[in-house]
Amino acid sequence: MLERSAVFSLLGALALPASLPAAAEDLMQVYRDAQRYDAVYSGARYALEAGREKLPQGRSLLLPTLGLTGSATKSRIDSESRDPATAPNLNFLRRPQVDGYTLTFSQPVFRLQNWYQFEQGEQQVRQAEAAFGQASQDLIVRVSQAYFDVLSAQDTLALARAQKAAISEQLAQAKRNFEVGTATITDTHEAQARFDLIVAQEIAAQNDLENKRRALQALNGKEYAELTPLRADVRLAPPNPDNMQDWVDLAEKQGYPVALQEATTEIARLEAKRNTAGHLPTLDFIATYGKTGQSATLTSPVGSDLTTTQIGLQLAVPLYQGGAISSREREAAALHLKAKDDLENARRQAALTAQQTCLSVINGIAQVGALEQALVSSQSALDSNKLGYEVGVRINIDVLNAQQQLFSTRRDLSTARYNTILNQLRLKAAAGSLRDEDLEEVNRALSF
Repeated sequence: MLERSAVFSLLGALALPASLPAAAEDLMQVYRDAQRYDAVYSGARYALEAGREKLPQGRSLLLPTLGLTGSATKSRIDSESRDPATAPNLNFLRRPQVDGYTLTFSQPVFRLQNWYQFEQGEQQVRQAEAAFGQASQDLIVRVSQAYFDVLSAQDTLALARAQKAAISEQLAQAKRNFEVGTATITDTHEAQARFDLIVAQEIAAQNDLENKRRALQALNGKEYAELTPLRADVRLAPPNPDNMQDWVDLAEKQGYPVALQEATTEIARLEAKRNTAGHLPTLDFIATYGKTGQSATLTSPVGSDLTTTQIGLQLAVPLYQGGAISSREREAAALHLKAKDDLENARRQAALTAQQTCLSVINGIAQVGALEQALVSSQSALDSNKLGYEVGVRINIDVLNAQQQLFSTRRDLSTARYNTILNQLRLKAAAGSLRDEDLEEVNRALSF
C-alpha cells in the first residue's frame, strides 16, 4: 500500500475570496449522499453480493446430495364376469391404495470437472470484488469531478461578474473623460465593446454553472444551495512516491482493471482444464432407501409392504458425443489465450494511465506555481496601466487588456488547482489505492 502523507499544506497565495454560508455542504457529505443514491454504485454493490454466491455454488458440486421422493395413488377396480359360472369369483370391487417414498444419497467420488468449477467460483468472487473496488474508486472520482466542476463554474461566474464591474467602471470613466475632452470617443467604444462581450460571457457562465449543478444532482439526487470552496491558501504537494516508475509498478500489480482481468484469465484457464476433464470418467457413491406399501392389487385383496435398500458405486465413461467435448475443449483453449492477451493489454493500459496521470500531477503543481506568480505580475501590470492611463501615457485599451489578463489568470489558476487535485485522486485510483481517507484529506483542504 502507498504510504499516506499529507497532500495539502498551507501556503500564502492569491485566490478568489469566497463567502461561506453556514449551510454549505462539503465534499464528504456530497460523497455520502452519492453512495446512497447513485444507481451505478448501487448496482455494483448488488453485483458483488451476487458474485460472492459463486463460491458456495461451486462448493456444492463437491458435497453430497440428499433427496426424498414420495408418491401416493388410489385406484378403483370394479370387476364383473360375463360367465355366470365364474361370476362369484370374478365379480368384485376393490380400491387399492399405493404409497411410498425413496431417500437417495449421492456423493461425488471422482468428478474432476466439479473441482475445477469450484476453483472457478473462487476466482469469480475475486472478479466481483475487483469490479466493486473499481466502482468504488470511480464513484470517488466522479463525485470529486462533479463537485469541483461546480466550484470551477462558480469561480468563472464570479470572475465574469467582477470583470463586468471593472469594465463598467472603466466605461464610465471613459465617458467622463470624453465629456471633458481629455479622451476620444474611441476609448468609450472600446470599453463598451468589452462590456457587451463580458455580459455575453456572464450569461454563458451562468448557464454552465446550472448545467454543472444538474450533473452533480444526478449523482446524489440533491440540489445544494452552496458548496464549501477550496481554501485560498491551499498548497498542493507532489505525489508520494515521487518516482513515476513506482506508480507504474503499483498500477500493474494492484490496479483494479488488472486485478479484474487476472481473475478473468484464471477463470478461462480453469475453464480450459474443466473441458479437458470432460474426457475423463466420473465415479459417484450412491445409496438409496425406499419403502412402498399397498392395500390391495388386481390379483389379491391382501396388501403388502416392500422395503428396499441399495448401496453402490456408479461409473460413467464418456465414449462418444459427436465431437462436442473436443470442440468445447478447443474453444476454451482459444478463449484462454485471448484472456492472456487481454491481461497483457490491461497491464499496458494501467502503466500508460499511471504515467499520464503522474505527469499531469507533477506538471499541474508546476503550473499552479507559475500561475500564482503570473497572478502577482498581472495585478502589478494592471495597477501600472491604470496609473499610466491617469497620467496620459497609457490608453484605455491598455487598461482593458490588463484587466482581461488578470481575470484570465485568476480563472486559469482556479482551474489548474481543481484539475491537479482530481489528477491526484486519479493517480491513486490507477494504482488501486484510492480510499475514502484520500477524499477526507481533500475535504480538509476546503474552507470551513
